[in-house]
Amino acid sequence: MNSDNTTFNPDLNNSTINTGLHIIMTTDEDDARPVYISGNFNNWRTQDKDFLMEKIGNSSYHYKFSHDFDYPAELLYKFSKGDWSEVEIDSHGNRTENRSTIAHTGIQNEHVARWRRNWLPFKQSFLPQVQLISDEFEIPQLNKTRKIWALLPHDYDNSSESYPVMYLQDAQNLFNETAEFGNWEIDKKLAVMSEYKIGKIIIIAIEHAEEDRIKEYNVGKTVLGKGQGKKYIRFVTDTLKPYVDSHFRTKKEREFTGIGGSSMGGLVSIFSGLRNPEVYGKLMIFSPSLWVVPELKIDPKKANTADTKVYLYAGGDESKTMIEHVNKFQNDLISSEFVKENSNINLSINRQGKHSETYWSDEFPKAIEWLFFNTKNP
Repeated sequence: MNSDNTTFNPDLNNSTINTGLHIIMTTDEDDARPVYISGNFNNWRTQDKDFLMEKIGNSSYHYKFSHDFDYPAELLYKFSKGDWSEVEIDSHGNRTENRSTIAHTGIQNEHVARWRRNWLPFKQSFLPQVQLISDEFEIPQLNKTRKIWALLPHDYDNSSESYPVMYLQDAQNLFNETAEFGNWEIDKKLAVMSEYKIGKIIIIAIEHAEEDRIKEYNVGKTVLGKGQGKKYIRFVTDTLKPYVDSHFRTKKEREFTGIGGSSMGGLVSIFSGLRNPEVYGKLMIFSPSLWVVPELKIDPKKANTADTKVYLYAGGDESKTMIEHVNKFQNDLISSEFVKENSNINLSINRQGKHSETYWSDEFPKAIEWLFFNTKNP
């Protein structure tokens, strides 16, 4: 619906056209996804129903601003299919610069060659540097070793900049092209984020313990038995993070440090944040196995870090209780005052989402952007 409910008519006379700016967009690639216009007039929100474009023919859309619209001095805008992961690109797959106009009346004709899908395609030159920290990094808390990777910004070696850090579980499924169930493609997503100047970050990817994965990610005594999660959390917090901070150019403070994962990896990441809020200011929690801990106790004594940010994701086609558990967890975080502001929790629900890497892959760049950068203008 347009802001003044005006339906486009090519025979509009000049007096009607002059009542507001009229944007007409054609595209070479059309499909059933809706088209939105986003810009500096709506804080670059991508699914703003007030700026949903109306389809007026094959591959043609329009939007008309109301006669009393409060225009910026220069109107900046882009077209998307509802998210920056599905934003317009040029015929070669490159990002497009912001469109602009200073007109407040008349017709503005625009054309979109192609659209991104799930943040892709990506450019090889922006891929992160993937560095193997160790094949056998020692975990003294568990008397084990583990393979751990660092994904550094593509221009890390040519920069003196320091970066925020996200610690992620299940490295086998994050960027491994041969992963059995697919992977998150975080290397490709980071490449697109760099190209769009959304922000640069270091990802520390920790491989899981194979047959001991569930035991290692299980915290305390649960329906899964007695876990080793507390020791694992101590390893990441007390051993791995100091090593990373001393060997890479990191921003060490909690507001620049995050931890995350999916399923059981999401659960152990929750406990990492709850037990060490002075270390982790950002939590990225995808499809957490909250059923393992029916009553998750949140210690109000540790609720002294009001700026903790939590990105929660759940799919509606994962289990009968997934969305219920995630909603309850969100409410518990707020009622316990572990997170002081409701706006510091981003709950993303995909009603068709399944418990798989495909959906976590799509959510990853959205979560990183919201947690660390809040960029409104890619």
